[in-house]
Amino acid sequence: MPGSRDVIVEVTVNGAPRTAEVPARTLLVHFLRDRLGLTGTHVGCDTSQCGACTVALDGVAVKSCTILAAQASGHEVTTIEGLATAGRLHPVQQAFWTEHGLQCGYCTPGMVLAVRQLLADNPDPTDAEIRVGLAGNICRCTGYQNIVAAARAAAARLREA
Repeated sequence: MPGSRDVIVEVTVNGAPRTAEVPARTLLVHFLRDRLGLTGTHVGCDTSQCGACTVALDGVAVKSCTILAAQASGHEVTTIEGLATAGRLHPVQQAFWTEHGLQCGYCTPGMVLAVRQLLADNPDPTDAEIRVGLAGNICRCTGYQNIVAAARAAAARLREA
């Protein structure tokens, strides 16, 4: 039985059921990184400003630094590690690779998950819509031009699929 300040979290992460006992105040980002070893989800600001911690919760992009692990219990989480299937990159990941939509790479996992959500909501966005859709994610290397190009390329790939 967990202590009064611990909770049991039962969550499906990247298709696999995971259960762990954690302090009740544990943020989802720390649960993913520290407890599950999924370090592709980055901690950037801890204030929900940068988007480096973006994951999909039940298919919807969220900033995992704003959600308690306990709140994710009973839900499905997809991290950057869970996007590729059968050894093939997700079309958004492939577009970031081919369009050089990364520099240092720190923001890239969050950007990829944010672009995935953007394209699920709007399969054919304009450059302006892409920029608005990524407003909650910060690239400190100022790689936005190539990120926008990657989003456009991913949109085209997904429309063709």
